[in-house]
Amino acid sequence: MSRILTGIVGVSLGLAAVLLVEGVWFFVLCALVIVMATWEFRRIARFWAPRAPLAMLLVTVPALGYGLAFLPSFAEDRLATGVLFAAVVLSVGLATVVLLARTPVRDSLPAVGALAFGTLYFGVPLASLVRLQHIDPWLLVLALAIVWAGDVAALYAGRAFGRRRLAPVVSPNKTWAGAVAGFIAGLAVVAAWSAWHLGAVSWPLMAVGAATACAAQLGDLVESMFKRGAGVKDSGQILPGHGGMFDRLDALLFGAPVMLLGVLLIGLPALS
Repeated sequence: MSRILTGIVGVSLGLAAVLLVEGVWFFVLCALVIVMATWEFRRIARFWAPRAPLAMLLVTVPALGYGLAFLPSFAEDRLATGVLFAAVVLSVGLATVVLLARTPVRDSLPAVGALAFGTLYFGVPLASLVRLQHIDPWLLVLALAIVWAGDVAALYAGRAFGRRRLAPVVSPNKTWAGAVAGFIAGLAVVAAWSAWHLGAVSWPLMAVGAATACAAQLGDLVESMFKRGAGVKDSGQILPGHGGMFDRLDALLFGAPVMLLGVLLIGLPALS
């Protein structure tokens, strides 16, 4: 029951934020949630880099997210500026942080790797959420719906029909039946959204939705891989029945960037 109640409250608050909050304030709300997940990731990553300055992720993640979400809009070539910004932060900035933090030399490379990946892992989705909402709040609702519907369908189909394990080493409870059901549920959501919002089913958008649904399931497995390696069952206990914030955002961390990339590739005219 606690899982269901937490889910209802979370969905309601998420939709209200997407539809009612805009601009920098929406970024702030997303950043708060993402930073909570980043804090949980920091605890897991410390298993491999115990003396790394992983607290810097709480600075680099929102900084990268803000940069990709807002700063490139002031440049003539937005993509080039965003890529350059990310490259400088990840190459020069993070290695310098590890150096100045006097990280033991044996931990230096794992520390740089954890910081670099963690910054991208959480910073790019943060920027993607803001960008999607800026394009069309209902487009972000679609991304969330793909993730949520896929998660629910995979859970119940896996329990009812799951026999063959999808990734027994990484996540023993996930099954191929659940994965297929989650993918189909995601496509159904895209078709319904497209017919309602665009007046017809957009096949380019269906392709984007298919990629997003696959990415969301991969995101779930990747987080499970990290937790399994660190010997952690849940990333936290902040959400009753759901574990930590990282546990709830794992699929969206991959799904949101793929959705944004797909929308940019097919072009806005395809969505109008």
